[in-house]
Amino acid sequence: MTTFDLRKLRLRSGDQARERVEIELEPLLLGGQEYLARPNPVSADLSVTRAASGTVLELAFDLTLAGPCFRCLQDAELPLSLRLREYGAAKPESDDDRTEYLVDDELDLSAWAHDAIALALPDKILHDPDCAGLCPVCGANLNDHPHEHDEATADPRWAALEALREDV
Repeated sequence: MTTFDLRKLRLRSGDQARERVEIELEPLLLGGQEYLARPNPVSADLSVTRAASGTVLELAFDLTLAGPCFRCLQDAELPLSLRLREYGAAKPESDDDRTEYLVDDELDLSAWAHDAIALALPDKILHDPDCAGLCPVCGANLNDHPHEHDEATADPRWAALEALREDV
């Protein structure tokens, strides 16, 4: 877990500091599959601006998320370019005035980056937008061997229901 102590910046109201930080990222678990950040640790630009009412935090980094394709399980890579911003009030009056990543001037960069990556993901991570997936009958990769099966025979356990449908 990578954290950053804002006290070492010694910022006063109106001051801004920029730092280059290395953030260690935990694997992202999605749909029972593990997706790894590359590179890890990721190099990021951190900007901290102290205002009279609180602190504005900005984080920018680029990475590639690597793991299995949702449809065919081949290796997939998803490039991400993230630009993040958080605000933490000096005297928060509600939950909207605080950021969960900043506690006692200690900024949890790993948790912030992990949550931002999860929110930036598309519905499905695919190795190719036109991925055909796996055959539902035999499990073959339809990208490598496109094929169709003859009409499947009905499962005999459904015969009684099929007979009811024919009577209706």
